[in-house]
Amino acid sequence: MATIRQLQHADAPAVAALIERCLREVNSRDYPAEIIERMCAHFTEHRIRELATRREVFVAEADGIVGTVSRDGNKVYTMFVHLRAAGRGIGRALMRHIEALAVSDGYDHMETGASITAHAFYHRLGYVDVRSTDTDFGLNHILRRNLP
Repeated sequence: MATIRQLQHADAPAVAALIERCLREVNSRDYPAEIIERMCAHFTEHRIRELATRREVFVAEADGIVGTVSRDGNKVYTMFVHLRAAGRGIGRALMRHIEALAVSDGYDHMETGASITAHAFYHRLGYVDVRSTDTDFGLNHILRRNLP
């Protein structure tokens, strides 16, 4: 199992590389190349560090960084798991980690915007569709899960 911890400044290159690899190897099945390029250009090392000043960013480690997620209150952002770690419960563990933090902060639900690629993953975790929107990065599903 992976260890989940808060992002450190030195993690930004590994997290940016993880996100780019996921986008190119997995999300590219659902999105055209121009959107993948736009997404990759968005998640640079600099951008990861900048996001960490505004959100809580976490990484999952198991022989290197194999996953990441961030949150701002009860909003989920930037959820990615390395393809070699897919299906091992790392995404679920990352989500449950930030959900527990949200509960301790007094929130009764979580919300996320999910790509076409991640939509089914969130359904498996008990998230339900609220609406869909078009963004600069393509179709985005807005989902919500009530917290215990």
